[in-house]
Amino acid sequence: MNLLLAIPLAFRLAGLFAVGALLGSLANLAIYRLAWLRRAISPWSPPLPEAPPRRRTDRLPLVGWLGLRREAPLHGPGFWVRPMLLELLVGLGLAALYWWEIGQQGLWRHVPLPPGQLPAGIIHGQFLCHAALLWLMLVASVIDIDELIIPDAITVPGTLLGLAIAALFPWTLLPAGLGGHGFLHVAAPNPWPAWLRGLPNLAPLAIGLACWWLWCLGLLHRTWYSRHGWRRAVQLMVARLVRAPSTPRVLLVGAAGTGAISGVWFWGGVPWMGLLTALVGMAAGGGLIWLVRIIGRAVLQREAMGFGDVTLMAMIGVFLGWQSCLVVFFLAPLAGLVIGLALLVLRRESVIPYGPFLCLAAAATIVEWSPIWQRISLPLGILGSLIPVVVAVMMVVMIPLLWIVRVVRSIIVPERTE
Repeated sequence: MNLLLAIPLAFRLAGLFAVGALLGSLANLAIYRLAWLRRAISPWSPPLPEAPPRRRTDRLPLVGWLGLRREAPLHGPGFWVRPMLLELLVGLGLAALYWWEIGQQGLWRHVPLPPGQLPAGIIHGQFLCHAALLWLMLVASVIDIDELIIPDAITVPGTLLGLAIAALFPWTLLPAGLGGHGFLHVAAPNPWPAWLRGLPNLAPLAIGLACWWLWCLGLLHRTWYSRHGWRRAVQLMVARLVRAPSTPRVLLVGAAGTGAISGVWFWGGVPWMGLLTALVGMAAGGGLIWLVRIIGRAVLQREAMGFGDVTLMAMIGVFLGWQSCLVVFFLAPLAGLVIGLALLVLRRESVIPYGPFLCLAAAATIVEWSPIWQRISLPLGILGSLIPVVVAVMMVVMIPLLWIVRVVRSIIVPERTE
C-alpha cells in the first residue's frame, strides 16, 4: 500500500482512467450479452456472419469504436457513439471517485480527524467496493433503459459479492464516524447491542436467516392468480414452483447460504456485525421496493415496477446498509417524478425504467454520504425501533398519491378501447 501511495496522485488518476476505460469495455460486453435481446455489438463478442472481419485494434477502449463504425449498416447509424461515451464515462468516473474518496477523503470529510490519519487499507477498500457497485448499477441501468428489465445475472452475483465482502472486510461499509467500529453497522447510530452478537444469541441468527430466505423467495419463479380465490392461487403457485427448473438451484443457494451465515454467526465478532448489517440492508432495500410494487399494482391496476427493481435495491442495500436505503428510497422518486412527467407530457410514455433512478440516488448517496449521515443520524437514533412504523405510515400515504397518478395518467394518456 505504501508503494501505491508513493506514486503521485496525478499518475494514479491517469492509470485509473485507463483501467476505467477497460471496465467500460467490459460493461459494454455485459450490456449486450446479458440483455434479453442479445446483440453482437461489443468487439469482444463474436461478430455477425455478414460483418466485415474484426481487427485487433477494434478491442482497444474508446478508439476501437472509430474503426467499428464500418458495421453501421448492420447495427444502425451512430450505434458506436453510446458505447464509446460509456467507456469514457467509466474512465473519468473511476478516476473522479478515487480522487474524491482517496485524495479528498470525501466520505470522512466531516469527521474531526487530521488528514492522513485514516488507514489507507480502509479507504482503498471502500473505494474498490463502491467502484464495483457503481459498475454493476451502470450495467443494470443501461439494460433497464434499453429493455425495461434488470437481469438477475447482474443483481444476484452482485448481492452475493456484497455479502462476502461485508463478512470478510466489514470496514469497507460506509463510515459512521469514529464511534464503535467506525463503519455503518445495523444498529447505527446507536451502539451495537449485546443481543445482536453471535453465538450463543439465537435472535440475530434468526434475523439473518429470515433476511436471507426472503431474498431467496424473491428469486423463485412465482406466479399469483387470485381471480379464482386464494386457495386456487396457492395451488397454482406451488405447482409452478415444483415444475420450474430454477427452483432446485435457488434452494441449493439457500442451503449453502444458510450454512455460511451460521458459520459466521458461530465465529461472531466484527465479521458477524458486517454480515448481519448487509443481510438487513438487503432485506430492507428489497422489501421497500417490493411493498411499493404490491401497493402500486393494486392501486394503478397495472405493473408499477418490475421485480428487477426489487433485486437491484436489495443489492444496493447489501453494499450501503438499511440506513442508506431509506435515503435512496426517498431520493429516487424525485428524479423519477420530474423525468416521468416530462415523458408523459411530451412523448405520451407512461412506462419508464425506475432502476436508473435508484442507481442515480445510490450514487449520490455514496458521494454525499458524510453530510447525509450528519443530517439523518440524530433522527434515526431518536426514532430507533419506531422506524418501521414510520415506513408503514409512508406506505399508507402512498396509496392516495398513486391514485392521483393514475387519474392524471388516464387524462393525459387515455386508455384505448377496442
